[in-house]
Amino acid sequence: MANVEGIVQQQIISAAKLVEEQLDAELDQLERIDSSELENLRRKRLEEMKSKASKRQEWVSKGHGEYSEISSEKEFFEVCKQSENVVCHFHRDSTFRCKIVDKHLSLLAQKHVEARFIKLSVDKAPFLIQRLKIKVLPTVSLVKDAKTKDFVVGFDDLGGHDEFTTEMMEWRIARAGVIDYNGDLLNPPDSIAIAKKKINVLGHSKKNIRCGADNADDSDDSD
Repeated sequence: MANVEGIVQQQIISAAKLVEEQLDAELDQLERIDSSELENLRRKRLEEMKSKASKRQEWVSKGHGEYSEISSEKEFFEVCKQSENVVCHFHRDSTFRCKIVDKHLSLLAQKHVEARFIKLSVDKAPFLIQRLKIKVLPTVSLVKDAKTKDFVVGFDDLGGHDEFTTEMMEWRIARAGVIDYNGDLLNPPDSIAIAKKKINVLGHSKKNIRCGADNADDSDDSD
């Protein structure tokens, strides 16, 4: 009887060892699989980083990463041909609100290297002013794949006042798909400011500065 119990006990121990060995083998296999998958993920991530670095270098070589002024309509078309995403500010030096836009675009150009940020004087772009029907200064043209997708005309879309934030300009540009944006495109960051429309003492909305297509004089919007 004792021998039988001993045999049974020995079989149980052997079975337990076999199960343990099988579990160890499975665990080793899982570790090898995880390690392999991890290595693949690392390799893929490294390739993505190299690709992004290469793309960034290409962008920088084309003038991305800074806000620069171009001197002619010909240069405008060349920029739009070279860069997939272009943000162009049509401005005039004597227009105060254009300087406000300059400040914000200068900051955004450094942040969004994926787009080319430029400015062009309306006095040097009579053909574009007429073709794009630009009548209000400042006007920011948002170009993707050499096609104008949208315009930021005056400050109406930015809260209707001069004190809008750079984040507000960023959001408005992002709605055209010409820059990468992780925020909520449906709700502007300065939504409270947008809800407040500035009203003057006469009860009229704040005016935009306009640029006539046929002359070089700026004038307020007439009621």
